[in-house]
Amino acid sequence: MPPLASAFQPRPGLRDRIDRAWAGRTSLVLTGGGGVGKSQLAAARAHRALAAGTEVVVWVNAADVAQVVTGYAAAALSVQADRALGEDVENDARVFLEWLAVTSRSWLVVLDDVTDMESLVRWWWPSSSLLSGGRVLATSRRRDALPSGGDRAVVDVGTYAPDEALAYLRNRFTDTGMTHLLDAQAPDLLRELGHLPLALSHAAAYMINEDAPCGHYLPLFTDQRSRLEALLPPEADTEGYGRPVAAALLLALDAVRRRDPAGVAAPALCLAAHLDPVGHPLSLWAEAAVTGYLSAHRGTPPGPPDSSEPAEVTARQARSALRLLHHYSLITWDSRDAARAVRMHALTARAARESVPAPELAAAVSAAADALAAIWPEEDHTDRDLTAVLRANTGTLTPLAGDLLWRPDLHPVLYRAGTSLLNAGLYAAAVTHWQRLVATAERLLGEEHPDTLAARGILTDSYRRAERIADAIALGERVAADTARLLGDDAWETTAIRVTLANCYQLAGRGEDAIALGERVVADAARLLGDDDPGTMMARSNLAAFYSEAGRAEEAVALAERVVADRERLLGEDDPHTLAARSILAGAYAAAGRDREAIALAEQVVADRERLLGEGHPTTLESRGNLAFYHQEAGRTGEAITLTQGAVADAGRLLGDSDAVTIQLRGNLAALYLETERVEEAITLGEQAVADSGRILGPAHPGTLRVRSNLADSYLKAGRAEEAVTLGESTVADAERLLGPDHHDTLTARTSLAIACAETGRLDEATALLDHVVAGYERTLGPDHPETLMARANQAFAYERTGRAEEATALLEGAIAERTVGPDHPGTMDVCFALAGIYGRTGRRAEAIALLERVADAAERTRGLDDPDTFATRVFLAVQYGKAWRLGKLSTVLTRMTLGAARAQVGKRRARMHGRRSRG
Repeated sequence: MPPLASAFQPRPGLRDRIDRAWAGRTSLVLTGGGGVGKSQLAAARAHRALAAGTEVVVWVNAADVAQVVTGYAAAALSVQADRALGEDVENDARVFLEWLAVTSRSWLVVLDDVTDMESLVRWWWPSSSLLSGGRVLATSRRRDALPSGGDRAVVDVGTYAPDEALAYLRNRFTDTGMTHLLDAQAPDLLRELGHLPLALSHAAAYMINEDAPCGHYLPLFTDQRSRLEALLPPEADTEGYGRPVAAALLLALDAVRRRDPAGVAAPALCLAAHLDPVGHPLSLWAEAAVTGYLSAHRGTPPGPPDSSEPAEVTARQARSALRLLHHYSLITWDSRDAARAVRMHALTARAARESVPAPELAAAVSAAADALAAIWPEEDHTDRDLTAVLRANTGTLTPLAGDLLWRPDLHPVLYRAGTSLLNAGLYAAAVTHWQRLVATAERLLGEEHPDTLAARGILTDSYRRAERIADAIALGERVAADTARLLGDDAWETTAIRVTLANCYQLAGRGEDAIALGERVVADAARLLGDDDPGTMMARSNLAAFYSEAGRAEEAVALAERVVADRERLLGEDDPHTLAARSILAGAYAAAGRDREAIALAEQVVADRERLLGEGHPTTLESRGNLAFYHQEAGRTGEAITLTQGAVADAGRLLGDSDAVTIQLRGNLAALYLETERVEEAITLGEQAVADSGRILGPAHPGTLRVRSNLADSYLKAGRAEEAVTLGESTVADAERLLGPDHHDTLTARTSLAIACAETGRLDEATALLDHVVAGYERTLGPDHPETLMARANQAFAYERTGRAEEATALLEGAIAERTVGPDHPGTMDVCFALAGIYGRTGRRAEAIALLERVADAAERTRGLDDPDTFATRVFLAVQYGKAWRLGKLSTVLTRMTLGAARAQVGKRRARMHGRRSRG
């Protein structure tokens, strides 16, 4: 009977399962893969039995029947059984079984490592009963039905739990006076070892022998060029297991081959060893790539040839091989989890790969990649769980394959996995994936190969989506030039990279460049591909967004409506591109002041994306953020807060608190709290958002700069003006350096700083800042854009506060741009409201009243009677009527206010300098 291993872990949870299973039974079988500690658990039971007074404890190596017979014969002589003479081993073994059946002495027989369960159960399983006081404990890798027959209890033994594995290492190092070997990398090393007890034992011995801490051993172990026999060498077998780890893990493979009529189990194990240990889909084994590989690499089946077996391996035979591998614990098959039905311990997989010749490994890699690509859904959103599993399996296969997936060129599964990361909103992971593909393509194919250009183009888009705009523009301009030079201006690849580049220009605040390139792209796409091609529709949709941002609202709406109609007609209501077009149209409606239409369409987009992509998809959460913003713009701040609170909670739960989308939404919520005077909540949430964004996205990320600017606003509102100025100054300096002086976020930060300077009496600095803001908006958006109009209103208010009322009045009178955006546009109403305030304060009451009447009517017409802005405008108008003694008019406006007062709340428009906040 073996002694207990050093630092033996009692595994109390598993021990309790064994106790419960053995209650009322006389036979128990511990099943599981190699190296999980079955024999050590059995040894612990045997030692406990001896300590508890069990009179006879017999330990038998049951790897083959001959050893069982020999062990029984020796035991018969030890207990001095009648008729056991030591002359006939088989006779003495049978005598021992007879003795066990009739003896009054308590006994325990341990059958360790049972392989031939059929023979053992039929001829050599001890007979016992609860009354006789005898019990049988067996260990086996078999997981088919046979171990559970004959009223035998079965307990499946897995690897250590993470805390058990860590306790093992700690105890092992403590016992040898080597506690310094347990460092912060220990949990990572334990994960790489798969918490496998046998591997932990060898690894600990290696580290003790070499005085190598976990952090030093980890990179050695994860280097795929290293072999297990070097990292877990035989001399590290301090517990006397007797076999190298790789051999121990694959010990059952010989038994599998003997029971494999088709001869495909061994190549099936090799293929599975290249896939994600956490699991891969069962459907992969029905693909022609897999069955073809198994046909080409099948072994010689045991026994005489079976003429009934087909020449080509079928999907049924492949599944039969998997079941056989499962029965011997080389893999795990769980049909209840279709996407991850087939699992394999990482060390077993590594041992399997290291035991196969290189040509067969190459064939397995090719078959696995072809099969993964074949079962990938055409649209990721139709089966999100499956696509996540396929990405994980591709991620496992890629480093194992090395350059094999580039022969003769880029394998489609690498492309598919990269686009799937973008579809899933995993932008940081997508950047890493495409950077790796670009580097490999440049090395193997050359810098001017079409696949290299295509990979660089997608990396450009990945940078854009990850908000690494400077990187995106630098790479995109290079790719656009190379593609035009090598493939020509009329190649679709050239047009495609220009689409991405135009989007990058827009995000960088280069609106004119974006529109110019966008218009060229639309013309080229329509000429080359036709009006109904998806590429043409995408180009038009992007151009509509550019027009909207530039204040060309009517052009934006017309173009976006056309794209939505075309996509619904050609792609269907639920196509992701249709939903994207609707989202852009909703933004165009909002920019045009058509708030109700924007909200209605945005609600439809959110519902559709929740249904098709899931509530936790980053695009869905961003859509919910957009919907909240449209409510905010319509004066429905309460609804905006409720929506954003829900989105923040869901993002934190589904994506994690450190995800970029979660951080962005949290910053939006802080800005909404500020708008509704919940200043302390705004500061608490804003400080958290700044810290998280700086830590996760980096201090130079545009999202970090936005939340810093919003936090400065909150400090100002709380009366912490000096802190607001200090934070505002650093934010403006960083934004100018990183984003450029005319970037939208830079201009927004300058506006906030100007307000803070004005509140602290630094009016000249405030005026100078606002002069720069107006000039920046006029350069990038044009003189009639709503942002430009708002900036002029702020500039005029600063002029008035510094005694330059006439300049302020002239500025606003010149800023009213009804010919461009119309009297109902929010920008027009904001400027009219600001000008009415100056008129009222400078004694031009009749002109103030005329402007306020126009603004009140426009607000009620576009936003409704109960809208806060409508209410606030009528309050100001009532004051002017009262001062002018126009009592009839005063009574009328008070009646209108009463009708809306039940639902109205004080709006965001105030007769002081104010600025638009970035929504992030």
